[in-house]
Order: sequence, then C-alpha cells, then structure tokens
Amino acid sequence: MKMQMQQPRIAPQHEVQSLINQLNSGQVAQTESNARRMIAQYPQMFVLYNVLGVALEGQRKYAEAAEVYRQAIGLDNKIAEIHFNLGVVLGNLGRTEEAIQSYRKAIALKPGLAVACFNLGIALQSLNRLEEAIAAYRKAISIEPGFYEAYGNLGAVLQVQGQLEDAIQSYRKALAIHPDARGHFNLGTALRNHGLLQDAIQSFRNALAINPDYAEAHSNLGESLWHQGKLNEAVAHFNQALAIDPANPSANYNLGVFLYDNGELERAIPHFETSQFDDWRERTLYCLYKTGRYEEFRARLQAAIEANSSSPLLATLSTHYALNFGEADSYNFCKHPLDFVYHGKIEELAQPNSLLLKQLLHDINEVESSGRVQNRMQSRLHNGVQSSGNLFKRPEASFRKLASLIADTVRRYYHTYKHEDCAFIREFPKEIEFSSSWYVRMRQGGHLGSHIHEEGWISGAVYLAIPPKVLNQEEGCIELSVHGDNYPQKHQNFPRKLVAPAVGDVCFFPSSVFHRTIPFSADEERICVAFDVKPIREKAARSITAVAGAWFSLIYAEITELLIIPLYYFA
Repeated sequence: MKMQMQQPRIAPQHEVQSLINQLNSGQVAQTESNARRMIAQYPQMFVLYNVLGVALEGQRKYAEAAEVYRQAIGLDNKIAEIHFNLGVVLGNLGRTEEAIQSYRKAIALKPGLAVACFNLGIALQSLNRLEEAIAAYRKAISIEPGFYEAYGNLGAVLQVQGQLEDAIQSYRKALAIHPDARGHFNLGTALRNHGLLQDAIQSFRNALAINPDYAEAHSNLGESLWHQGKLNEAVAHFNQALAIDPANPSANYNLGVFLYDNGELERAIPHFETSQFDDWRERTLYCLYKTGRYEEFRARLQAAIEANSSSPLLATLSTHYALNFGEADSYNFCKHPLDFVYHGKIEELAQPNSLLLKQLLHDINEVESSGRVQNRMQSRLHNGVQSSGNLFKRPEASFRKLASLIADTVRRYYHTYKHEDCAFIREFPKEIEFSSSWYVRMRQGGHLGSHIHEEGWISGAVYLAIPPKVLNQEEGCIELSVHGDNYPQKHQNFPRKLVAPAVGDVCFFPSSVFHRTIPFSADEERICVAFDVKPIREKAARSITAVAGAWFSLIYAEITELLIIPLYYFA
C-alpha cells in the first residue's frame, strides 16, 4: 500500500489578505501577534514569515526580523524579495558585509530588482567601496530610469571622487524626475565645489522655495553669500537657520566661523560650543586666547589635547602659547614646524618655455573669463582675487597634471621625514588628496595677511608668475612663522623664515604654520595656485555635511520599505 505525502496546510487567502491589510494600516504590533498565531497553525506558509518579518522591522526588532527571514529562506531560498528584506534588516543591525551578500543574492535571483541594486550601492558606499557603489547605482538606473534617488546617490559618490561635472549632471537628472529640496541642496554643494558660486546660490534658493524651513540650506546659502561678499544677507540666512533650529550644528558652526573670521570672537564662542562640530574646541580656544581670557584658555587646552591628537589649529595655539608664556609645549603635533618647511621646484614648470606653464596660465584666464570658475571674497587678500571651488577637481588637463606633480613631490617629502616622532608625520595622509585648491592673482601692492589653514594638514603653493623685486629683496616673499594673525604677543622672540619663490617653485609646510605674502611694487601680475592636503577621514553613511570649508554635502536616501511577496505567488 503506497503512502500518500501529506500536503502542507494553507491558510485561507482572505485571512492572509486581512493580515497584510492590517500591516499596511500600520498596526505592526497586532500584525506580529496575528502572524505568529497563524505560523503556529500553518508553519510551512512562506508569506506569513514575510509579513511577520516586516512587522518586526516596523518595530525596530531587527535581530528578530533577521531570524524570521532566515526561517523563510529555509522554506524557499529562491525568492529574491526575502533576501532583499534580510539585507535591509542586516544593514540596520550594522552587519553591512552580510547585507551586501543578501542584496547580491536577491539580484542574482531577480536581476531586474532595481531597489536591491540601489540598497547594494548604499551598503558599498558606506564601506567606501565607491567604484562598486557607482556600478550598483548605474544598474538601478538602467533597470528603472525614473529612479531619482539612485541618480541623487550616484551624484553624491561622484562628488566625493571629484568628478564634479558628472555629479552635477546626475543631480540635475534626479531633479528633472523629482524636484525636491534635498536634490537642489546637493546640486548647490556640487556647483559651489565646482567654483560656480552664483549657480550654487540659486540652487540653495530653489531648495528653500520648496522647503522654507530647511535649516541646512539657509546655512549653506549664507556661507555662499558670504564668499560673494554679501555679508548682511549671509548673516540673515545664518540667523534664519538658527530661528528654525537653534541647536543646528552646521548653522551654529557656520555662523561661528563667520564671526570668528570677522573678529567678533566673543559672539562666536557660544555658537561653536552649541555646534559641538568638528574643530569647535580649537576654535573656542582661539577665541579665548585672542581675547586675553588666558585662565579659561589654560583650563581648556589640556582637555582639547586629550580629545584630539591631530589638529593643526590646536598645534598653532599650543605652540604659540608655550613660546609666549615660556612654558613647555605639551602637544606633540609638530613642535618645531619651521623645520618641516619644503621649498623646491616642479621641473616641468621651471624649465624654459614650459608648455605646462603656458597651458596653466591659459586655462586660468579661460575659466575666469568664461565664468566657469567664479572668484570668492577673501578678507585677508589685498589687491588680488581668489578662485572659488577646488581647482584640482576640474576637468582641465593642466590642473590635473599639476595636482599629480605636486602629489609626487609631497610623497617624496614624506619619505624624507618619515622617521620623525610627531603626529604630523605619524598620521601623514596615506593618500595625497587635495581637500582644496585655488588660484590667487595679485596686482601691484598685492599681499595676503598672516593666517593658517585651520582645516588643512599640509598647505602650500606653486608659483606661475612672479614680478621682479623693485624696492627690496623681501618683496613678494612668503613669510613663515609660529606667530601671526595678531595673536597676543608678550615678546618678539618668535622664529620666522622667508622664502623667495621663483616661477616653477613649490613651497609647502604644516598647516599649523602662519604664513603671509609680503607686498610687492612691480606692475607685473603675481599668480600662484595654493592647495591643502588633508587625511581622508571615514565618512558615515547618510551624513549631512553643510559647514564652512566642507565643500560638499551628501544626503543618502535609503529605501527601508520591505517587500511583501504578492499573493498570486501562493495561489
């Protein structure tokens, strides 16, 4: 007698539909309870595990949801949507590598599942696997051409990689499909990074036209207006951002930097302290030191040192204070920074009739006259102009070539000093990435006031045109010192070094070093390209960077709705 195989029990379709309707109405706790009850009756019904997993995820019970999805996969491992759902909850648990595996499995089972390609891109992006992330976003777009979030995230990754024109194009495509505030905001940051301040301002205004309460857009608009020299408008937008969100980190930090840069140091302090952002401790210390609040400065200095082993601004303050008051410098970032000044040549520029030099000068004239790069206000620059954006991220071959030559020089420099025992060398950038670069053109009488680059690590310039010295040998020289920027001075015994650059020379130094350009009297123009190199810090996924000096802003949109297997699959 032949034994008949018992068929699994199947719940009535109307009961399953009722359960799904309950889930879709947002009753996730009740859905969980009913799904568990039905699974006890129908333990082989795949769809019940799917619904239970979604209900658990809706209550942020991610670990339980992951276990339920694994049980579902045990029943049938050929359903792409369940692998996708498992990927989502694993991502929420911070198990990114496992999430990637689940998304890849979902895509292998259903190559047309665009949302799986998109979430795979997000996971890869969070691990800084940017080329793979780009491929995943492009795949999502090829499957679903209207997937505007994928265009937006693709733009963000391209922006990080310095492919600004491609990033701008991607943001524009996202906005053509779905014109939202975030899209205009991200486009604005890319345009600003590309040196197009006026276009960036319009994009931030477009974001605010859609969402007037977008605090970060007010903050970035204020910063862009500031760099155009429209100070009253800038302050108005900083204040508007804080009226919307008084604790907003980027708005407080940006307003603090504005006040700091314009000498209103007492007013800047509470904004830095509220922001708790980036180098807020160091900037607060700067304000305390320059306003003569030495006891408060001393009290906070050690705490700042313990909190940050690698801050050029903190090194400037600590070294100056130690020399000024005759105390030991307790901060080992770079205690004798003038010993680390480099002055050399870029041979391709220094040789007679250099083709690269001619092309650089041509391209600087071309991008400026065409408006492809716009100038920004620089309060310390006199009788001159400074470009906005990051020049070395532009597509012109001459700028890219110059960046490569400087990077090679910086690498050789590191090998000269690599055995030095200080944070400046120990934490030297592993990859030579130019966090900022710009040209400076000065006319007769031109000079740049004493300053440091707070957000740099290595700062410097390469020289493309140098006027002859007319009155004395110091004209047009760079003065490097551990004193400057009107820091309080108890004596005159601060070391300094003069560098007299020639065409084709490059000079760079720790960003903690004060530097200024001494005025020149010749009629000829002085042209240089300045730059900062900074270690690449890991960026958190879904972060928003909207602060002064951080020339891009990323907003990652992640699909979190889990997928329900359609009922017809079980008919």
